[in-house]
Amino acid sequence: MKRIALLFAALLAWAGFALAAVNINTATQQELESLDGIGPVKAKAIVDYRAKNGPFKSLDDVKKVSGIKDATFDKMKGDITLTGATTTAKPDAKAETKAAQAKDKEKATDAKAQAKEKATDAKAESKDKATEAKARGKEKATEAKAAGKEKATEDKAKAKEAKAEGKDAKAADAKADARKAKAEAKEKAKEEKAAAAKKAKEAKAEGKAKAADAKAEAKAAKDAKKDDKDSGKK
Repeated sequence: MKRIALLFAALLAWAGFALAAVNINTATQQELESLDGIGPVKAKAIVDYRAKNGPFKSLDDVKKVSGIKDATFDKMKGDITLTGATTTAKPDAKAETKAAQAKDKEKATDAKAQAKEKATDAKAESKDKATEAKARGKEKATEAKAAGKEKATEDKAKAKEAKAEGKDAKAADAKADARKAKAEAKEKAKEEKAAAAKKAKEAKAEGKAKAADAKAEAKAAKDAKKDDKDSGKK
């Protein structure tokens, strides 16, 4: 009976040694990644939180880390501790495949989120540039129109003055100058408007190209995830 008790105790000791125990206050990022539900991003978030706020006072405190909610905590709480050395049990082939797939999924999700953010930023930047270019063009066109109108008014006044003095030739020249100034102002305003429209179009095209690049990156990440998943199945 004594032998059976000793054998049972030895088996319990061996089982306790084989189980993983990760000290969340001292474990490295790689050691944290061995936990169920924890990938590179969440592991780094734990390390960063620990560096900023100091050691965790309780196991529940790990839920204060960005990205770790109740569901993730429930998966890992049986394998974490606040003290002692970090030990990790050697996973079997299925566990390694599952962990690799989980990490690949998290990486693909992060890549997709980053690509979406880049596309959104590119679109917003393009829109801002187009709006700014349009506003500048409109402002320049208004200034050119105002300057032309002012000059035309001055020339018209000169023509009137010349006519009043009986200087028909000067009045005709002044009228011609006024018409010319008006035509030049109109042409200049038209050119400014066309330039603004062209710049806005280029800005829009640039934003569209950036959005396309971001979308391609997201697709590449998705394809990579699919390849990794297929490879895992094989």
